[in-house]
Order: sequence, then structure tokens, then C-alpha cells
Amino acid sequence: MGLFGILLALVLLIGLAYRGWSILLLAPAAAMVTAAAAGEPLLAHWTQTFMGGAAGFVAQFFPLFLLGALFGKLMADSGSVTAIADAMTRKLGARRAILAVVLAGAIVTYGGVSLFVAFFVLAPMAHALFKSAGIPVRLMPAAILLGTSTFTMSALPGTPAVQNAIPMPFFATTPFAAPGLGIIASAIMLGFGLWWLSRAEASARRAGEGYVAPAGMAADVSDDVLVRERATVAREFDPAEMHHGQRSPDAPSTLVAATPLVVVILVNLFMTLVVLPRMDTAWLAEARWGGTSLAAVGGVWSVITALLAAIAVLVVLNFRRLPSLRDTMDAGVNASALPLLSVASLVGFGAVVASLPSFAAVRDWVLSIEGGPLVSLAVATNVLAALTGSASGGLTIALQSLAATYMELAQTLGIDPALMHRVSVIGAGTLDSLPHNGAVVTLLAVCGSTHREGYMNIVVVGIVGPIIGLAAVIALGSALGSF
Repeated sequence: MGLFGILLALVLLIGLAYRGWSILLLAPAAAMVTAAAAGEPLLAHWTQTFMGGAAGFVAQFFPLFLLGALFGKLMADSGSVTAIADAMTRKLGARRAILAVVLAGAIVTYGGVSLFVAFFVLAPMAHALFKSAGIPVRLMPAAILLGTSTFTMSALPGTPAVQNAIPMPFFATTPFAAPGLGIIASAIMLGFGLWWLSRAEASARRAGEGYVAPAGMAADVSDDVLVRERATVAREFDPAEMHHGQRSPDAPSTLVAATPLVVVILVNLFMTLVVLPRMDTAWLAEARWGGTSLAAVGGVWSVITALLAAIAVLVVLNFRRLPSLRDTMDAGVNASALPLLSVASLVGFGAVVASLPSFAAVRDWVLSIEGGPLVSLAVATNVLAALTGSASGGLTIALQSLAATYMELAQTLGIDPALMHRVSVIGAGTLDSLPHNGAVVTLLAVCGSTHREGYMNIVVVGIVGPIIGLAAVIALGSALGSF
């Protein structure tokens, strides 16, 4: 009955979430279904197991959600994201419209801008470019997703994405884990995605298919309740806050706009390689600090410091372009709350499932997958990200349940934890892009496309490409180790 309860809970969670039910209600309800099927005490699981898992996630990652959403909102309201997108448009032009959209998305998200902020700013730019170039709208969601949600989320070393931070406390790694393998995976994802989109564009031109303005596209989908409920599980920004605050009528220069992004990358690198390794942090082992270590918290500290520095630089450089700074900052921090609690609720559900006696069978099955620990870890993160529709939620559930076991295997087999870090993050960023994923639903709505029109290209650039990159990382890592 225990395994049946887990499967039933997952079906209810996926089905009702896809219909727009709040994950804040669904996750504890699904957890109670699994506990009831296993004959376990319901209230104890809710208040102790579920809330313990959810609270642990909030305690670890609230600063990243908070600062990431705030930075994204400040970048949007200062006009900085628009300035970078416009610069790419001028430099590459309509003849390279797809490349311009992909690179603009990659630059802003690798620099720390929240995914949904990038969606809402890049979509109008993409419509203008695609119209000038005569490219079908159905290719637009895939182009935006390739630049914002693939290699800059999971593979590029040092990315400040929450997904890249999640494995750090479990594996005692840094944001720059396995940098060489991450760069190779990024090149594969980017190269494969651009090849596919250029091929699709050429095919459309041969067929005489061009740009057609979407019929009946909503002027604003940020307040759509269904879009919002799905989106807040997927990433760290609540779309409902997009139009709160006040956006600057004037955009900064490209140099000013890009400076905060450079600050994020450089400060993150400096903290990781220079500052933290030289600090005496033996005091972290004391009970008042949770009995932890620098290896467990250093990666998160690096990203937090980088975002704080970038926010300070952004405000100083754009103070006059932020006419309502308090409102913008309020909207930014508010945008982090619902996504944080939504993902934490998924993690709480995973904590209940992992605590059940029947979960031992699931763990044993995962560990028995042929190909070794790296393959089984990739499968586990893939499957859980697919089931939850959330890379961050699925990744956290997988690592909370299995990370200790994989660390033991790593010590026994001589596997570098940095390699497991990179495999797990890339694995979570593949099948999370199934049709019920909130980022996919939001992106299609923002672009004025439908699943029928645009989803197949999303599958190729958002799932197939990352899986190829993941396979390359596993093969190279198994043969050469982490580098």
C-alpha cells in the first residue's frame, strides 16, 4: 500500500496542479495521502516531517530567492534588461534574430536576472525581431527558452541560479563545480539548440511560412491566475509582481546596464576562489551556528554576496532611473515569497515520502540502475523534476533523500562530489520542461503561442539538447573525472 500511496499522491499532485490548484494546498494534501496509505500518523507527518522539510529549504535558500527576485525587478524597472536586449538587437539585427534573442536571454540570466523578468522583457523584443525577419512566432518560445532556461541555469560554472546552489550544502561544493565539464555541456546545449532553430527557420522559409501576429494574445498574462499558480512552482519570481513598482521611461547605456551583471559574476568568483578559502571559519562548528562548516554554506554565501554587491551597484548607477525605488524593491521582495513557499511545499512533500518505509524500495531501485552512480543520480533528478514540474523542487527532493548515500558512494568509488553536483543540476534541468512546467506555460502565453504550435521546438532545445549535454558530462566525467 505504501508504494500505491506514493503513486496516487503524485497523480493527484500533477493532475490538480496542471488544472491550476495551488501547490500550497496540494503538497500537504498529497503528503497526507502517502502517509495514510502507509498507515503512518497524519498530523505528526504534517507538523514534523512535512514542515521540517519545508522549513529547512526556506532556511537554506530564502536569501537566494529574496535577492534574486529583487535584483531581477531592479534590473527590469531601471530599464537595464531592455537596454541589453536592444543592444543585442542593434548588433546582430533581424538577419540573426534567433541568435540575438538567445544571446540576450543568456546574458541577463547568467548575470542573475530572474527567469520571468527575462520572459516579459525579451518577448516584445523577439516579436519585433521576428516580424522584421519574417520568422514564425512558433519558434520564439524555444529561442527564449534556449537562452534563459538551459545552459545558463544548469551548466555554466558560477551561474547564480537557485538550481546551481541547491547541491552545494549536500555535496560541499561551490557554484563553480566541475567548470570544464560545465562549459562543454553549455557548448553542446547552445550549439545543438541553435542548429535546430536555424534548421527550423530554413524549413519555414522554404514552405513560405512567415511571421503572423498572434490572434487574441492577451496584453498581459502576468495577472492570469492559472499562469501564476504554475509559474511560481517553476522559478523564483511571482509574475503578478511584474507590473508593480514603476519602470523607468529611459534606458541606461549598455555599459551601465551590463555592469551589475558583471559584478555578479566577478564577485561570485572572487568570493569562491579568494575570500572564503582564506577565512578562519572553525567557529561555524559551534552549536550556535548550527554545527556546520564553510564547505556546507560557502557556496550560498558567495552567491548572496555577489547579488548584494550587484544590487548596490545597480541602485547607485541607476538611482535617477528608479523614480519609485521603495515600490520597486517592495515588488521585488514580494515576488520571492510565493515561489519560495511553493517550492518549499514540494520539498516538504518529498520529505514525507522519503520518510516512509516503502521509500526504501524506490531508493534501492534508483541505486540499482545500470551505469553507475552518476547515471542513477541523473535518472533520479530527471524523474523527480518531471513529476514535480520544478527543477529546484525535484532536485531538492532527490538530494534530501539520496545525497548522503551518493556521498558514501563517492568516497568509496573515488568520485569527485563536484562531478555529482554538475550531473544532478543538469539532470534536473531536462525533463522539468514537460508541458505542465510553469515556465513553459508562462513562456508560451507571453509569446502568444500554444503548446500545439510551439512546444515541439521547446522539447528539442529544452529537453533533447540538455540530455545530450548530460550524457557527455557523464561519459567524460566517468572517463576523466571532474575538471
